[in-house]
Amino acid sequence: MLGMKYLSEGVQSVAGPGLRRMIGQVTDNRFLATGTGTLFTLLVQSSSIATVIMVGLINAGVLQLRQAVGFIMGANIGTTITGWILMFKVGEYGLPVLGVAALVYVFSSRDRVRFIAMAVMGLGMVFFGLQLMKDGVAPLKKMEGINEILNTLQADTYFGILFCVMLGCLLTFLVQSSSAALGILIAAASEGLISFPAAAAFILGENIGTTITVVIASIGATTNARRAALAHVLFNIIGVAWAVLVFPFGILLIAWSIQSVHGVDPMTMTYDGFADKVKYGLVITAAIATVHTSFNLTNTTLFLGFVPQFARLLEWLIPDRSKPEVPRLIYLTAGSVESPSIGIEQSRREMVIMFQRVVKLMQRLRDYGFAGQMNDELLLQIRNDEEILDKIEHEIVVFLNRTLQSTVSSDVVVEGQCQLTLAHELESIGDHLANIAKDFERLQTQGLEFSAEQLDELRGLHDEIFEFLSKVVKGYEQRSGRDSGLGKPQSRAIIARINELRSKQMQRVVETNVSPALTLAFTGILTHYRRIRGHVVNSLKATRRSR
Repeated sequence: MLGMKYLSEGVQSVAGPGLRRMIGQVTDNRFLATGTGTLFTLLVQSSSIATVIMVGLINAGVLQLRQAVGFIMGANIGTTITGWILMFKVGEYGLPVLGVAALVYVFSSRDRVRFIAMAVMGLGMVFFGLQLMKDGVAPLKKMEGINEILNTLQADTYFGILFCVMLGCLLTFLVQSSSAALGILIAAASEGLISFPAAAAFILGENIGTTITVVIASIGATTNARRAALAHVLFNIIGVAWAVLVFPFGILLIAWSIQSVHGVDPMTMTYDGFADKVKYGLVITAAIATVHTSFNLTNTTLFLGFVPQFARLLEWLIPDRSKPEVPRLIYLTAGSVESPSIGIEQSRREMVIMFQRVVKLMQRLRDYGFAGQMNDELLLQIRNDEEILDKIEHEIVVFLNRTLQSTVSSDVVVEGQCQLTLAHELESIGDHLANIAKDFERLQTQGLEFSAEQLDELRGLHDEIFEFLSKVVKGYEQRSGRDSGLGKPQSRAIIARINELRSKQMQRVVETNVSPALTLAFTGILTHYRRIRGHVVNSLKATRRSR
């Protein structure tokens, strides 16, 4: 399991940008989505990771439900490659591969080389771990109590089939990995502890057990993310249901295909009666891998023609919520971040949403303070926007801290640090905008108001900062902040205007009888805008370091 973790992390760190582009190309075409899910799972070597990432992408608004359904089907096909890899006699090479890769990982200073070495090291751990499992289960054959228990695992009746399915589901639920459960099953079957029909029924159960990970990941997520998790569950449960019904016939068909290739019938062969133990292990592994692949390919083929109808069924089972949902990082902060290289892209999208909320907050403040719409409803919206910015900042910080604590490449570290800076700066802008609204509210309570000239001056300053912020947001969305020409000229112009307005207000104090409360409010608002300008400049600097 540790080897699979290293293998997955290494591949994702090396191929992160490619994986992001791969998922970004998923369309409503069910065949393309299925192919993408298959290829993605082949690369990361885990259908659980693939489907958990998929839930995160839906939660962030990147994928739609129909795209996700095809992706899930492909992920189920991709995970079957593990069984075919185990057909090769890889156990004896595991330790040398692990040792050499570990040395490269420890002594190399280049990120790319280290992460490739990590992936190879994980592969060596998987091979060596499988060999240890085979060696570990071999003595169980000599234990009478174990033999008696295992002899009860017979898939010769529907009750026996369902019992083995349940045990396979439980095993996968406990180890939280269908590939790891498959390795355990093949190790046991290769030593004659489990018959081929029982192992085939176990495989069906593993397809149900692997869905628990995505269900956990969908807790608290958006409606579409929960629908996608339900799609994974229903897809596998319905598939297992029809597979159990045709099990007696299907298992004979697969046994016939194995016999035609290897010359041995896996239904009748026994471990004790087989002289060549190596060939026995090869035949039983091929038979189990064939069951796994055949089931998922057939199930996907049956479902592909009904993806639109399946999506409508999911929408009916989990209806839309009455209140509109905003994509947030609820899933990424509550669940395990399985792919930092893709997760960091999702938090980047969340930063775009946070930017857009700040822009909207500035628009509302303009309506409230400078457009004669000083009402309680608009003030409440401003306060609500500021509170949402606080919550989003908290979620992003928690997510990024967890992401940066895992094994990640240097570009992910840089991007994460930039996003942490942006989250703080944008939340601070929200605080200052809410405080300006409070200043206007306080003046209204005291029965005071700015003159038309003062309002025009503050409105002009507000619009200038708003324009500056809008250009920074656009540059970040289009990843063009470095070449936008923004920076010192805009910042200096805003500072000059603030200084000019402060001097004008001081002149009014000298020449006219200006209320002290109005003067304090005017200069206080100027101070808030000066600080907002500073936060916008800091945000611009952070976007220029971003990818």
